Amino acid sequence: MQPISPQGSVEAQFLASAHRLAPPVRGVAVVVISVFGLLAVPDEALPLGFALFGLVLAGAGVDCWAGFTGRGAVLSLVFAVLRVAAVCETQEWTGGPLNPWALNMLTTTAITLQWEWPPAVAVPVTSALLAVDLAAVGTDVVGTLLPRLVFECLLARLGFVLLRQSARRVDELRERRSALARAEAASLARHRQEREYLALLHDTAASTFLLVTVQAKETDPEQVAEYARHDLAVLTGAAGGATAQDSTVDLTAALHTVVGRGQLAVDVRAQGTPLVPASVALAFVRAVREALVNVERHAEVGTAVLSVHGEGDRVVVVVADRGVGFHPDEVTRSRRGLRGSVVERMVAAGGSATIASRPGAGATVRLVWPGE
Repeated sequence: MQPISPQGSVEAQFLASAHRLAPPVRGVAVVVISVFGLLAVPDEALPLGFALFGLVLAGAGVDCWAGFTGRGAVLSLVFAVLRVAAVCETQEWTGGPLNPWALNMLTTTAITLQWEWPPAVAVPVTSALLAVDLAAVGTDVVGTLLPRLVFECLLARLGFVLLRQSARRVDELRERRSALARAEAASLARHRQEREYLALLHDTAASTFLLVTVQAKETDPEQVAEYARHDLAVLTGAAGGATAQDSTVDLTAALHTVVGRGQLAVDVRAQGTPLVPASVALAFVRAVREALVNVERHAEVGTAVLSVHGEGDRVVVVVADRGVGFHPDEVTRSRRGLRGSVVERMVAAGGSATIASRPGAGATVRLVWPGE
């Protein structure tokens, strides 16, 4: 029993191709061999020759059907054995001992069996066919026939094994490359998360430390402790979404952490100093970063405008460019950049995001948080 290869692997495709092509190749080959064998049949044995040729044609039809449909492998094997046995048993009348017709049919069938069946099937069947041929022509030719048949079968089996091992090696290299790509992606994601965490750390715990350093005498210890508890909740994720336990963050300062990281020149325009919970600021930071990445990759311009302004508790952030633009409705569902990293992220933080664009008119991403 051959080991089962993972579906879709190169090894599995190779095995499927071998099983699919071996029967038709055998069928066509034995038909061609039989055409030349029939030409050498004596006139008095022509009826027998035509009967054998009919059996060969029927078997070839079964071989092609089995190869094209993937069914009837056992039936194809049965016909392969029957026609070789029939030609070998009757070679005394169709051309004498060591008839090329019988010899070539035997070796062709034995070779193709090495690609179609495992050794547990191919070896006994080939041995039985050899025994049938020797019974018909005598054991005097065993010294000539046996080495040739063994050599050809071993060569066919070796070729099959080497090609299968090569296919398996390709699968291993593919899997290794995929594993490296996954590790690289995970490392990149972890690095981005660390940078976001450091930015968040700057706007939470660092702000508290600065408050204590600068206003140590005027600051109430209980208030500092409350700030510290809030910062810890945000940094450990215990604060969740925009809740009363989020520490307050200067959104403009937080958004400056994503400006200037790439090749894009960003003009930051801020009105006032909007203050938002840290978890909301993190959603804004991630959404703005994704919007700027899309400008850099797809807008075909080198500049963008980032506007930040507050309207009471309401905060509005706009990322605009004058690039090539696109049709937002035509973006496929499989592309989750703006949809997943911008729209869904803002919705999760209790806000909203809209994307306006058309070809030739640039794009505008508008992020809104209505306040608590």
